[in-house]
Formats: sequence, structure tokens, C-alpha cells
Amino acid sequence: MPGRRRGADGAVPAGRPDDTRLVDRFGRVATDLRVSLTDRCNLRCSYCMPEEGLDWMTDDRLLSDDEIVRLITLAVTRLGVEEVRFTGGEPLLRKGLETIVAATTALRTHAGEVPQTALTTNGLGLERRAKALADAGLHRLNVSLDSLDRARFARITKRDRLPDVLTGLQAAAAAGLSPVKVNTVLLRGVNDDEAVPLLTWALEHGYELRFIEQMPLDPQGAWDREGMVTAEEILTALQTAYRLTPTGSAARGAAPAETWVVENPPAGAPAGARAPRVGVVASVTRPFCGDCDRTRLTADGQVRNCLFARGETDLRALLRGGAGDDEIAAVWRGDMWAKEAGHGIDDPSFLQPDRPMSAIGG
Repeated sequence: MPGRRRGADGAVPAGRPDDTRLVDRFGRVATDLRVSLTDRCNLRCSYCMPEEGLDWMTDDRLLSDDEIVRLITLAVTRLGVEEVRFTGGEPLLRKGLETIVAATTALRTHAGEVPQTALTTNGLGLERRAKALADAGLHRLNVSLDSLDRARFARITKRDRLPDVLTGLQAAAAAGLSPVKVNTVLLRGVNDDEAVPLLTWALEHGYELRFIEQMPLDPQGAWDREGMVTAEEILTALQTAYRLTPTGSAARGAAPAETWVVENPPAGAPAGARAPRVGVVASVTRPFCGDCDRTRLTADGQVRNCLFARGETDLRALLRGGAGDDEIAAVWRGDMWAKEAGHGIDDPSFLQPDRPMSAIGG
């Protein structure tokens, strides 16, 4: 559905929230639900949280497994959601993860399809759970990995766990969760020299690499746009070693990553069902807000209509107060109707969200 834009006078087009879908004032429809299962993490990536961690949510604040499943069910069967991605903190720390995934893949969308179900993880513990997640119906996953150098990985994450992440990636591929995607954030002066080595490694193992521009979501408030490694810089580095051809049309739509086919993969790279490719998520320098199709649910039951939203809508209170599905759906639709046109990072008045990334979900 094409997005409606403000008129020349800045007025918002007339209309009302759709009776069933999660539509906003600009004609965007949210069909992708991001569900945070916990704010806790067993790594301490410098751009995400301080080494000592954060004040974690207490158990009574967190949604139960049944509450999460109820809200996902409502989103898929009544609000038009077609894709569900589980995030954290670190979602593998959620004991009931497989049960939640199985309940999600047992649902059917308005079109009668199984909702596409994915997971974003740091990979710790994935070796033990990859097969069970695949058996529960998980379709695909992204594993965060910022360095192939063990000492550098430990410096970034404050944990010496690189071998465990690599083993988890292998287990995911063996379980059939393909294509396995790897998410990388390049940090200036830390790992910004690893763009080509990381891509070479990913191609040799049959993984799809996604570089992500660092976003202003750190609890320390230390993000600096001038220090951010941009998508343009990443592509320039990759093109010193590889011939890259853009995939599809110039417009990426709601997909966060712009992707390129790698025309000269390294010798011995496994042949896949499609040509090897690499992606870049340029959320800061080339935002895709005009086509955004996301709605977000935090681990404590708050709906957020944007990753950078300054406000939230409390669905947990409705659940625990005995509200019916009709009321919850109406409140959820109202939250999405109020979504802003964009995240506003380039606006001088931009303020970071009160919550850090680990408490919002990726």
C-alpha cells in the first residue's frame, strides 16, 4: 500500500484508523511485529549497554508466556500482522522461547499463511537450541557478530565468547535455519577495518552479512553521528575487494536492508539457491521511515509505533485488568494511528528514546 504524505501545507490527509489493520495517518500499514522477550543480555556490547549492565525489569513487570502469545495471536488474526520477529535483550535467555515460537507458527494470517517467524540473537546458547527452534517452526534468524578477532570481540562485548557464537552459527545452519544472516555494527577505530574480512568469511560459510549503521540507542547517550561509520563508507570498503550489483529495483520498500549481489565471491564459497549477497541497513543516513511497516511490543507489554518513539501505550495493564480483545485491538490501532512521519534523527530537536535498545527490542 503506497504511503500517503503530508500536503504542501503540512496537513495530514483526512481519514480514520482502519477497522482491522494497524494503519497510520500517512497510509503506512504495520504488518511486521517485533516482540522483545527480555531486556537482559549476557553480552555487554559497548554501543548497547554499560559493562555493569542495567537495572533489569522485575519478573512481575514482564509479560508471561501466555500474555505474549495472546497479544501475538490478536496481532496476527485480527490486526493484519504477517511477520513476527523475536528480540531481546537476548531472546535465548527466555526459557519459554520454543513454546512461544510454536504457538506463533500455529497461527494463520488473514491470507491463510503461517506468519513468517524470525529471531535476532547474539548466538550464545544457540548450539543447544537451534534444532528445537527449527522444530518449533522458526523460519530464519539473525546473529549479531561484530568481529572475527577473539580479543577484539571480547573488547566490544566484555565477554570472551566468540567461539560460542561461531558454534551457534554452525548449529543454526545445520538445523536448516537458512539463510543464516549475520548482523554487524562497525565502530570507528575499533572494528571498522573488518568490513572485507567479515564479508569474505560470511561468503565462505554461506551466511548473509548485514552491516547496520550505529543508531542513537545507547543508554550512555554517547552516540555521535560524526563518529558513526556510514553506509557509504562501508560500501566503499567492500568495493575494494568485491564487485557489487544492486538487487531488484532502487526502492527497497519496507525492507531495512539495501542489498547487493556479490559478483566475485571467493573460490570455494558454497553455492546456494540464489547468488551470494550482502546488505547494509542505513537507518541513519538513508532512513526508510516512509515505508516502515513495523509495530513493536516490549517485554513489559508496551506498544511502540517506532524504534525511536518517545511515548508508549500500555497493553499489559489492559491484559491484567481484564480487557477483551476488541478493546486491546482498538487501543493498539490507536497507537499506530498516532505514529510520526519519521524518526527525526536529523532534526535539531531530536531526543533519544528514554529506553535503551535492550529494553525496546531490535
